Amino acid sequence: MDMNFGLLLLIISTCWLISEVILIVFRRSKNNSKDHDKGSIKWLNIVIYASVALAVSFGFLGIGTIHTAISTIPWVGLCFILVGLIIRWTAILTLRKYFTTNVVIQLDHRIIKTGLYRFVRHPSYSGSIISFCGLGLAFSNLISFVVLVIPITIAFLKRIQLEEQALSGAFREEYTDYCKMSWALFPWIY
Repeated sequence: MDMNFGLLLLIISTCWLISEVILIVFRRSKNNSKDHDKGSIKWLNIVIYASVALAVSFGFLGIGTIHTAISTIPWVGLCFILVGLIIRWTAILTLRKYFTTNVVIQLDHRIIKTGLYRFVRHPSYSGSIISFCGLGLAFSNLISFVVLVIPITIAFLKRIQLEEQALSGAFREEYTDYCKMSWALFPWIY
């Protein structure tokens, strides 16, 4: 990994981490909402930070490193990180006041079906998964990639189940109809 790439990856990853910590601190729901989280934010964060710690360890130790003449793989990974962050933040900004880090139905809650939400019900998770795929690629390490993508995707899928139960319970037929016209995470895949 060349020095410029390493520094750029460190800067982008630090900004990513800081933005996630800010979300956890400032975007937890207020008292005027019904909480359906069941501790899922805690478990999601444990899985994410444990997976990142393991992936970074494997990456720095060189265990699972992909040895190839193609030196663009880390740069492609960095692009995935950025694209994923753009998708995630576009989704968060589209939801505005309805975005919270815990699963809640607010008193004035409504289903947003504009922007990315026209096609995907959970684009902030889609963006996160793309970014974690990118982080795995940035390490050019197969084990890091697997450790990042599989557990984190499973954690997001569990979280999506919880969110969909809450939304189905609150919006009944309107949410069922929305599910029929949209994908959960990635168009034509899931």
